[in-house]
Amino acid sequence: MNSSQLIGITTFTYLFSTILYAALFIFKTRRLGPVATIFTIIAFMIQTAGIGLRWLESYQMGMGRAPLTNMYESVVFFAWAIILIYMIIEWKFKTRIIGAFAVPFAFLAMAYASFASGITKEIVPLIPALQSNWLIAHVVTCFIGYAAFAVAAGLGIMYLIKNTSETRQATSSDTTLLGSLPPLKVLDDITHKTMVFGFLWLSIGIITGAIWANSAWGTYWSWDPKETWSLITWFIYAITLHARYTRGWGGTRIAWLAIFGFISVIFTYYGVNFLLAGLHSYGSSN
Repeated sequence: MNSSQLIGITTFTYLFSTILYAALFIFKTRRLGPVATIFTIIAFMIQTAGIGLRWLESYQMGMGRAPLTNMYESVVFFAWAIILIYMIIEWKFKTRIIGAFAVPFAFLAMAYASFASGITKEIVPLIPALQSNWLIAHVVTCFIGYAAFAVAAGLGIMYLIKNTSETRQATSSDTTLLGSLPPLKVLDDITHKTMVFGFLWLSIGIITGAIWANSAWGTYWSWDPKETWSLITWFIYAITLHARYTRGWGGTRIAWLAIFGFISVIFTYYGVNFLLAGLHSYGSSN
């Protein structure tokens, strides 16, 4: 069995986990919670093995590179990081229902990696600009930040759904669908902490990217479209967190900004590669 097959299995296992978490949310069948978590852990372990095997396969092909350098590999790592962050949140806050709003992001990422046309799953040699140890640091830190923002967006959606229900004076007792969601204060707190975590990693990612750019192209910053949109995304989250600390923003404002910020993340990661030409455009063809 090769790495692509393991990653393909991961896609369908995340789909099953998504269905289980959705059923937990919709039908409030609590015994589905542990089952959903177990399948998510199994999928995560299979995916980890797939990523590791792909790395080994690159050595067997005489390339010896980390599986993080093209669109396919980065999307797979993105999904892996989303699940890692979600599992940490589930363990820390003991709230499995969050999986109904976080795990689908990982499944969609894996589905894109597995089924989208136009991206290759083959292991190919690195172009000279990617042959740097700073590449691994840059990609890992950025995508951990992106994954945290994905989870924060899911939490933001949860907050808005529950808040809308309570605003309309719908009951929120444990016998209702929305009553299974955590309290608004808890959701707001987790969303904020997840955004702070993502912001720190994105900041490190931009710094390591600048160092990598200097070694690859001789300049720390060239206002490449990817760099520009990374900075725009950074400012969105910086302004959001600044407003929370200085003006006490929270609730629906933070929830909407978490969603809006993730839209910016998606454009920074995906849209720039395919819609704008620049030094990072190699990602669109790999």
